[in-house]
Amino acid sequence: MPELPWIFTRLDLRAIVDITAVALIIFGVLWIARGNRATQLIRGLAILIVVVVGVANIFNLAALNWILGHAVPALIIAVPIIFQPELRRGLEQLGRMFPDMFGGSRQLPQLERAVEEITRASAQLSRLRFGGLMVIERDTGLQEYIDRGVQLDAVITRQLLISIFYPNTPLHDGAAIVRQDRVLAASCVLPLSDNVATGGQLGTRHRAAIGMTEESDAIVIIVSEETGQISVAHSAGRLVRNLDQERLRRVLRALLKIDQRDRSERPGRRRQSQESPPDQQFEAGV
Repeated sequence: MPELPWIFTRLDLRAIVDITAVALIIFGVLWIARGNRATQLIRGLAILIVVVVGVANIFNLAALNWILGHAVPALIIAVPIIFQPELRRGLEQLGRMFPDMFGGSRQLPQLERAVEEITRASAQLSRLRFGGLMVIERDTGLQEYIDRGVQLDAVITRQLLISIFYPNTPLHDGAAIVRQDRVLAASCVLPLSDNVATGGQLGTRHRAAIGMTEESDAIVIIVSEETGQISVAHSAGRLVRNLDQERLRRVLRALLKIDQRDRSERPGRRRQSQESPPDQQFEAGV
């Protein structure tokens, strides 16, 4: 019977777990980096390491091997610095898998109210050709941007949003950030996108909206001052353009998963309405 290769003789349960863990880490890094500039950086770094290590070993270059051996600690420090945005985004995505573990969930009636008021305000801003930039906070906290703006903490209404973006008023230049059904701040400065492909074709509002979705999971509604066109930015730079009032409402409800939450909560609502006295049903608006 032929002997097994040496690698199989040393393969035990601990080695399998070790190899699997390394493979999952590599897969996780590639998954985080997919679809952005980190993919090219990782590819270039891997090619450079393979070429340099290959040349050093083939020609037995002692000095180059010494440099490579002492460069590994520097790479351990450099890699997190180079890929800081991608690592941050990946950790945020990991945290979003358990959104309710360390905080309360978003309330459905508040989300529905916010969507309705934002939709109506956006439609009126579009008709008046007033520029607008509204950010809906989701799981990623936006407190750092809220602190840089003008604090409001007011119940959201379309009249308030239109007043904020009325031309030449102190708050119109910047973004309004919405959490649940409250406008927390206005005149907020958002990060501009570095995406050259879109930056040359879009204005500052659109670049700021895309930049915000690259830094967080927020949804950003943009009303163009030049054309009155309504757009929605979401999911790391995706842009849905040429929306009317009804399409905007559908897009926001889909992105916030309002209809799915409504269907899941509907049986509980029915039981509550059957058990509640008539006067309580009237007060609750059932």
